[in-house]
Amino acid sequence: MNHPHTTPPLDPAPGYRIGEWRITGLIGSGSWGSVYAAEKAVDSAAGGAAVAIKLLRTDLLTPGQRASMEELARKEARFSTEADHPHLVRTHAVVTLKDPERPELDGVTALVMDRAERSLQDLLAAGRTGHPLADVERILGGVAAGLAHMHAHGWIHADLKPANILLGPEGAVWLADFGLTVELEGTHAYVPPMGSLDHVPPEWWSERTGVRGTTVRKTADIWAFGVLAHQVLTGGLHPFPGSTARARSLAAQAYANGSTPLRLDDCLEPGWRKLIVECLAPDHATRAALEAEELSRRVRELHAERLPRPFRRRPAILLAAALTACATVAGLVMAFVPSDDKGAPTKSASSAPGTALADTDLPGALPADSDVPVALRQIITDAAKRCTDKEVTPALLAAMIKAESGFDPKASRTATGEHGIAMWTPSVFKAWAVDGDRDGDKDYMSPPDAIASMAVFTCWLDQRFKQSGLSENLPALITAGYRTSDRTVIEAGGVPAAVQPHVDKVLAYLKDYTL
Repeated sequence: MNHPHTTPPLDPAPGYRIGEWRITGLIGSGSWGSVYAAEKAVDSAAGGAAVAIKLLRTDLLTPGQRASMEELARKEARFSTEADHPHLVRTHAVVTLKDPERPELDGVTALVMDRAERSLQDLLAAGRTGHPLADVERILGGVAAGLAHMHAHGWIHADLKPANILLGPEGAVWLADFGLTVELEGTHAYVPPMGSLDHVPPEWWSERTGVRGTTVRKTADIWAFGVLAHQVLTGGLHPFPGSTARARSLAAQAYANGSTPLRLDDCLEPGWRKLIVECLAPDHATRAALEAEELSRRVRELHAERLPRPFRRRPAILLAAALTACATVAGLVMAFVPSDDKGAPTKSASSAPGTALADTDLPGALPADSDVPVALRQIITDAAKRCTDKEVTPALLAAMIKAESGFDPKASRTATGEHGIAMWTPSVFKAWAVDGDRDGDKDYMSPPDAIASMAVFTCWLDQRFKQSGLSENLPALITAGYRTSDRTVIEAGGVPAAVQPHVDKVLAYLKDYTL
């Protein structure tokens, strides 16, 4: 079955001729068409140079749409010629196929480009969540240099994202896909009302679309670079997390309108953190202070700071500490959205299993004679492994679950809309959901899913309170935060009086479950 967001490949067989090139195989397919590997079909100065040919599905468009698509393709080729740079992928030719005997190919537009080995998106997908990619400086340095060249020549990329960063042979880094690239008219330009929701700036949503399209500025590329840099430095984690691109864009808008602060991953080194914060300034006027050329210079400086220096070596203990910090937050990326209690969406997070710990090494292991149901013990223990913070233990999770539901998977508080063994509000669960039993579904009524999600949320609360200066009796604070919200606990400076009886109950159970 085809993916619902892709179209079947146009399927020219190996050997099919497109201009001077011969197809050798399919590289991949997307919503607009397919990309094929190809090589020169005739002897030339370029020899048998390998290229990639992007076939755009103009055969599926109306005549008017086809004309627009062909114009975009030609604009992409013109830009590639005019803005020649080692960090911009080259488009060698634009060919309109003429093949009446193959109606599905007749009239299709083909772009002949440099062939990459893979995209940055591929690299992120193969990497480890929470860990920087290898060659961070080479990748981000190439992107920043390409962006600086574009802006200096009066162009805006307008669709900067990992899928549009190509990695070629011998360490080449190329910006690609210039279909939305536009030429500046003074301080701005216009693009069609399209874009990748994960990488468009907050003002994109409020800009009015006129007959010429939507206003776009160079600062949109600066914002997109900030998002992309965060992803590269954290193994793919988005700075505004959520379960969908739409949810992440809403979190970015909440940050931009001042209702929530910016929360970046704790793995970021100070220099990179500072630069990303500037890239993600909430409004384009503030962002305009960071020109692409300055951005490129700053990236080069950050690279130079990491290079080995004579007689100066980073202490091993500091390196170990940095790696430990990254491992601690590898499963968490955080952002705040307005809330007053746990009954409304208060946070967003994406998660992945953290550093695995052996059951015998896990603090707070459950006593064999406890009243925790046998069927739940391994589920609770596995959930606790998702967090390396010492306060989030199987004993704490078990104590919280007992106080919340009495270990009843069908428990429910209809008045507050909380359900299941961990008493999740469905809307909040959606933001924190983890597939605990790895069955492809996330269900707040499923004990493995609900408990794994509880572990991720409590781990986030633990870190949130530590960062806010609250470090005494963290199990009590975590319990209070789970029952109310992080903001309520922080504003109270401790456990709010309203939930103290509930917290006392959890602490009593925690004592019983602690070996």
